[in-house]
Amino acid sequence: MSRAEILNHLQNRLDTPRYEHCLRVEQTARALAKRFDADVDRAGLAGLLHDYAKEVPVSTYQETIVRNGFDPDLLNYNRGVWHGIVGTWFIETEVGITDKLVLQAIARHTTGDPEMTLLDEIIFVADFIEPDRALAIEQKAREAAKTDMTEATRIELENTLTYLIANRKVVYPKTLLTYNAFVTTRA
Repeated sequence: MSRAEILNHLQNRLDTPRYEHCLRVEQTARALAKRFDADVDRAGLAGLLHDYAKEVPVSTYQETIVRNGFDPDLLNYNRGVWHGIVGTWFIETEVGITDKLVLQAIARHTTGDPEMTLLDEIIFVADFIEPDRALAIEQKAREAAKTDMTEATRIELENTLTYLIANRKVVYPKTLLTYNAFVTTRA
């Protein structure tokens, strides 16, 4: 599929601010991939499509989870978790992307994974540090990403958990497992 066709799919799925965010994440992911000697094209594609399913209606997500064999426990969460994990189903079926590494990076960009690859970390962090993000914690992660993707990932994980706990939100178990893996095995 051509870039123009992918962009058309994105424009049909997303509102303008979300679409523009995806373009910025694509560019950030490409820059990080180049910096850390990862596959620039895969990083760009995953960055571009990472939020493809962000605006899918809740009822459609629920149907998709039930009909397509996803872990039923996902029904206890929300679009924040679903748009990565379940969103890959929409990317495969509607856009035709089948590259497992790209789909894995997209799936993991919302929750993380204890076994994150460099590409997974790049998408996870690129979403957090794209140029329109201006909070101090995002700037801290941006600085870390200049030299250390693992540290940038750790900063984002800490921020995510702090936010969820401060707002008394349920923590997706894999996110906590990811944090523990990054603190104990990658410190």
